[in-house]
This record gives sequence, structure tokens and C-alpha cells, in this order.
Amino acid sequence: QVQLVETGGGLVQAGGSLRLSCAASGRTISGVAMGWFRQAPGKEREFVSAIRWSDGATAYAEFVKGRFTISTDNAKNTVYLHMNSLKPEDTAVYSCAAGLIRSWSQLVERQRYDTWGQGTQVTVSS
Repeated sequence: QVQLVETGGGLVQAGGSLRLSCAASGRTISGVAMGWFRQAPGKEREFVSAIRWSDGATAYAEFVKGRFTISTDNAKNTVYLHMNSLKPEDTAVYSCAAGLIRSWSQLVERQRYDTWGQGTQVTVSS
């Protein structure tokens, strides 16, 4: 069983940057992928980015390409989401998730992830 704890959210002005962290503890196995999702008030939870531990393959939602970068620190079992050029529409609760996902095309599918963190609020002011 994997446990996930997110940190790094906060309030930032438009154009600013934040780095979110997701520390994984417990059992980690080959084939596990880590994803970031977000949910704004009144909206569905949506995929943001994901990475596979085994080979570092990444996936990004179109609306964050060129602005957000996902990375890992394997020694710390931590996944980061580096967010630059933030916009007010990026305001949401950001959650990390883990799942046994081997297919790159499935990284964007919310239902493939079976362990979720508690979420961290990101607020971007205009």
C-alpha cells in the first residue's frame, strides 16, 4: 500500500511559480505511475500530468504544456510538479495519485489510479 502526502500549494500572483511535492511512502513497485490531477470549484477533476517510475515517461494535459514540468527524486520517493507562468484558471485543489499503470496512453485516465493524496490548494490571483 502506498501513502501519498502533497505539499507546496499556496497563493501566487498570475505569472508566478509554485512547486508541488508528493512524497510516497510504503510499498512502491515497478510499474507504478504517479499523476497530478486538479479540481476547481464546480468542475470535474481533471488530469494535469503523470510520470512512470520505471522509465520516466511523462504525459501532460494540453493546457499545461510548456508551463508545468513533472519530475521525480527516486531517492526521496517524491514527485514534483513545477508550475510556471501560472494563470488564474489554474486555481484548484491539486492532488497526486498512484496507480499500477504500464501503458503510456493510460496515464491520463483518472480511474487507473487507486491511491490518492489529500490535495493541496493552489490559488492564482489576477
